[in-house]
Amino acid sequence: MSQIVRTEKMVAGGDCLARVNGKNVFIPYALPDEELEIEITKSFRDYDLAKITKILKPSPHRVQPFCPLYGSCGGCNLQHIDSEYQIELRKAILKDSFEREGIQCPPIEVLSSEDKNYRSRIQLTDGGFNKKMSNEIISLESCPIATKEINGYLKNTAQAARPRGRVHLFGDERVITEGIFSQNPSVSKVIVAQEREKAQKEIKVQGASSKRKEKLRLQSNRHFAGTTLNQNNRCQVNLLGKSIAFDVQGFFQSNLSVLEKTISEITVNMGGRNLLDMYSGCGTFSVFLADLFDKVCMVEHNRDAIVFAEENLRGRNHESFGLSGENWIKFSAENYIANNGPFEAVVIDPPRSGMEKAVCQWLCRSKIPQIRSVSCNPSTHARDAHFLVKAGYRLSKLYLLDFYPHTAHIESLANFEYTE
Repeated sequence: MSQIVRTEKMVAGGDCLARVNGKNVFIPYALPDEELEIEITKSFRDYDLAKITKILKPSPHRVQPFCPLYGSCGGCNLQHIDSEYQIELRKAILKDSFEREGIQCPPIEVLSSEDKNYRSRIQLTDGGFNKKMSNEIISLESCPIATKEINGYLKNTAQAARPRGRVHLFGDERVITEGIFSQNPSVSKVIVAQEREKAQKEIKVQGASSKRKEKLRLQSNRHFAGTTLNQNNRCQVNLLGKSIAFDVQGFFQSNLSVLEKTISEITVNMGGRNLLDMYSGCGTFSVFLADLFDKVCMVEHNRDAIVFAEENLRGRNHESFGLSGENWIKFSAENYIANNGPFEAVVIDPPRSGMEKAVCQWLCRSKIPQIRSVSCNPSTHARDAHFLVKAGYRLSKLYLLDFYPHTAHIESLANFEYTE
């Protein structure tokens, strides 16, 4: 049975809210302030899901999607909205998240770049994309949000010639490592990595003598042992003049232009003796912060990432711990501070679930002067910010990191200063 509704705001995830007889209804591919004819697709006790059957009064910000796979591919979900308004909607969702936690937001600044050909990482299954909410494979020859390097690979490698199974592609003009297609200049900056192989017992360090390899292996395992590192998945990029290596199948940002802008903002007015990089990954931020601090401490539970962090921070004064944040606080924090002195700043970039409870509580007690907090989930970012503000920190700056245009994915950077 069809219903006529007037949409209200956009919510996290990209659906728009409407109400039918006082009950919340969430509608994908809608915009705020549209009049729509909808049909309920799923009904729950507190809310319903619906689909658009007819657009009666469209928003002036509604546009024609530019990708022929839009709606079928499981990637983009906001291509029906003009790019500038998308940014305003993502800012509104971020602001709402913080205000629901009782935090007064400063004006939100935006770090953005091109809205097409920006994505340096894609994942293929049997050479194509997965259809939305399905295991069906969609064939493709290009992706308008992927970098020109990845599109070069897609154009020059027929669907049947692409590796089977799940494959990660990383391609960008900043890639230093030569991929397996280095003989073809149009795709030489693309790394193609198939699903992770079984764990290797030995950590290999590329480009080092046997004696040097052994020394690095021992250094890498000072606080942990054993990884599943596969050198075939190794990628190296040049960011702001520095070389950073990482595992293509691990986590690394896929919009390198916005990442460079984020690094520049994180390092502004930073410096001193001792910095903590919590959830450091492969040390992307530490590579730059090591220029500003006498010593950097990296904490990261993913031991593959820490091996790359060791490589990326080689020759710089640092110490790394292959531990969860909670276990680092429980077993190592006190001794580290006793030996090195208090931290003067923290950069923290937790997973979607946010800071571990023990990490958040420790930070609230720490009175560390500066905290730069990066997040890929506005809800958990705001939750953690609530505790920091309650403990005496002031939210001095809030950024929307617009890593993923044409999607509802929101990343943010918050600067906190201790005031009490």
